Amino acid sequence: MQNASLLHIKHSQNRQEHISQVVVTAGQMRDIEGRIFGAGMPVAALMEKVVGIIALRIQELFPLSSNLYRVGILVGPGHNGGDALVVARELHLRGYEVWIYSPFSKLKELTAQHLQYAQSLGISCYENLEQLPNCDFIIDGLFGFGLERPLTDAIASAINQFNEWNQPIISIDIPSGLHTDTGEVLGTAIRATHTLCLGLWKLGLLQDHALEYVGKAELIDFDIPIADVEAVLEDIPKIRRITRKTAISTLPLPRPAVTHKYKEGHLLLICGSRRYAGGAILTALGARASGVGMLSVAVPESLKSILVSHLPEALIIGCPETETGAISQLQLPENSNLSSFSAIACGPGLTREATPIVQQVIESDRTLVLDADGLNILAQLGTIPTLKKRQAATVLTPHTGEFQRLFPDVSDAKHDRIKAVREAAAQSNAVVLLKGARTAIANSQGAVWINPESTPALARGGSGDVLTGLLGGLLAQAAKKQIPVEDIVATAAWWHSQAGILAAQERTELGVDAFTLTQYLYQVPAKYSNWRCD
Repeated sequence: MQNASLLHIKHSQNRQEHISQVVVTAGQMRDIEGRIFGAGMPVAALMEKVVGIIALRIQELFPLSSNLYRVGILVGPGHNGGDALVVARELHLRGYEVWIYSPFSKLKELTAQHLQYAQSLGISCYENLEQLPNCDFIIDGLFGFGLERPLTDAIASAINQFNEWNQPIISIDIPSGLHTDTGEVLGTAIRATHTLCLGLWKLGLLQDHALEYVGKAELIDFDIPIADVEAVLEDIPKIRRITRKTAISTLPLPRPAVTHKYKEGHLLLICGSRRYAGGAILTALGARASGVGMLSVAVPESLKSILVSHLPEALIIGCPETETGAISQLQLPENSNLSSFSAIACGPGLTREATPIVQQVIESDRTLVLDADGLNILAQLGTIPTLKKRQAATVLTPHTGEFQRLFPDVSDAKHDRIKAVREAAAQSNAVVLLKGARTAIANSQGAVWINPESTPALARGGSGDVLTGLLGGLLAQAAKKQIPVEDIVATAAWWHSQAGILAAQERTELGVDAFTLTQYLYQVPAKYSNWRCD
């Protein structure tokens, strides 16, 4: 009996982890719900179950024990409005002072029934904005997933006014006015302080330009059967959130009891110039924090002494340089060549004078990370035809500007980052990491990973160099392991952002320079060292 209970708990934990990774479009969510309703689940019963969880969460956020709260409920014409009305009923029955704003004359049948019952309980209902009483917080149930038309006229004015009230707003599923897939603002949108996403994560909530409207987002899991999710998504390239568990699972820990430095990966960094010595230092410090067994750093000869002073354990390779201080020729140690390394990372601080060097590493047979000037040179060479010749794995780590130079013919990354990064990876046969508040990673098969957490503290010069080194070090350690490159890239993105979050918590967002960030990289594995995957 005890074993059965443990198996049940394990199954539940695995299910929750799986569900927490899944990201869906509006169309996919519609299909999944269709399967649930088609199997016999009544819409009204599911609404009651979901809203029971929402109401409990709202009571946790705003407990009556600390205040007598007045709550405004914004009701739309569809089932999102029905959800809001059930919340209104539940909060009213538990002692909250509730009023309803319902500006629509036509409601879905179930929503209309809930409105009728709420009014029978004596809950005040208003159609005109001018009549609304003051409140302490607002529940947004105007529009759920699937909205596609811009909001205009009276409803747009109402949303703008609610935003101006400067009160906490809890949006049910998605802030009203956001496009479910792109996160685009359709005319105007609710600026939520909390978003309670229902069942599965909606793609729009993880797009950069939605973040200022989403607030703190959390998933309300109402036990959608995994079989229904898989049936809809089975033949579609997956979009996943990077979770702590998935990121930790690819960290090179614990190490075997018997090992040596070359078994733990040998990374070659090619970076820096006389003008941009800092790029080389930061990239190397990021690599050091990865735990890579052996680190070699190729820099212009004039930078060798400064690199040695920062990384005495690394092999610093001084290379011939141009008159302006860029690497002119790779001069590797005797009896070694590019194939001697587990992985190569190239680009930060190089300047475009190092074009022959970038061409040389692209022609190598090693897993390769290109960043910064490595990307700029690749764009000049022609991204797609150049990378199509490569046999080994390639990882590109552009910010939006670099991305547009690399892939001028793909979708606009500023409008729909997920679509853009998918197209870029498919065309280039590379793993593409598009930096941003919600970093997106895609492989050539169309699968996407999104980093759901970050901090604006990382918007500092040199943060990307640190990521390049960290990523290169992880790839070098994983070179002989059967781990997909894109999973390693996802772990690096997560680790990098978690270090930024930790640093910002201790120092404030203004105090996280790239050098400081490298110090906090060490704290991330330490923080989760006792939290391992089974």
